[in-house]
Amino acid sequence: MKQHTVEPFYFPTTVTFVDDSAPFLSNISLQVKSELAFQLYHSPFAALAALNHDAGIPPSDSELFSLYRYREDASYADHIIQVRLDKIHREIHNAQRFDHVSVVVVDYDMPEMNGLEFCRQLTNSSIKKILLTGKADEQIAVSAFNAKTIDRFIRKQDTNAMALLNKTIAELQTEYFQDVEKTLSRAMSVGSHLFLRNTAFVERFQEIQQQLGIVEHYLTCGPNGLLMLDAVGTSYLLLVQDDAGLQEVYEIAFDQAAPPELLAQLRSGRFLPYFWQTNGHYAPIYDNWQSYLHPATKLEGPHSYSYAIVKNPDGFNLKYVQSYSNYLDQLDINQPLAT
Repeated sequence: MKQHTVEPFYFPTTVTFVDDSAPFLSNISLQVKSELAFQLYHSPFAALAALNHDAGIPPSDSELFSLYRYREDASYADHIIQVRLDKIHREIHNAQRFDHVSVVVVDYDMPEMNGLEFCRQLTNSSIKKILLTGKADEQIAVSAFNAKTIDRFIRKQDTNAMALLNKTIAELQTEYFQDVEKTLSRAMSVGSHLFLRNTAFVERFQEIQQQLGIVEHYLTCGPNGLLMLDAVGTSYLLLVQDDAGLQEVYEIAFDQAAPPELLAQLRSGRFLPYFWQTNGHYAPIYDNWQSYLHPATKLEGPHSYSYAIVKNPDGFNLKYVQSYSNYLDQLDINQPLAT
């Protein structure tokens, strides 16, 4: 599925499979993608108890937005909203972030409770639902899809069922974040974070993800960009500046009496600075300023951007961050087939 935006944050989530056939669950566990975190239940009641007990979702609108109370204008006709980007950054330190269940795959024909009854009893409306059906149940599945009880249905007997299931899970995991973050995405796609909806940047970001094996990312500011991690926890900072941002960086450096050589480099547009101790701007404390410059690539268009990639960036306390690879290893060790 082609993406038209970059979400402000994204990390791998867990998929729950529910089927009364233990052999089917064992088979499915061997055919899903190796990088997928999943739980297996052959009792719908046990699955519901677990899912409804933990109804957590990633940072929500109520956590990320608050009324800005420190304004000089006494008029209350202006409703000024503050966005708490620091809460996005903190999610990377949440060791349980991968536990979030984004998708449930449930069999329709189960003796204790059919798949539609199961979906109706899920209390977390954010979770995406895939119904596995037999040929005789197809009309039931179509009606459930039209009624928005489920998000997709897949027939077990189809020859390409597993390939379709893997593809559908990936699509719904992306949609899960898009739904959770829709208000934040709109708020961040103005001003200095307009790049999140820039077509050229979105395409380039997807290429970077593929090249570096990125599995999670988080919006940053001061300087603007995206903090990215691969599966083993190697970190990268994708710095992003538009022309106005580059001009501001140059002007502040000039006002701070930066060395002429540095000003020339900033003027050239061939480098982006990562002055991490001072919110991305030059200050006299940077004696060895050359080491803070990183080769930049320009994305031309109606709204042009320059970007640079900083591996293992300073300024982020990532030493004890749980990596996705480590999380998957722990799942293999600690999670037997649920009952």
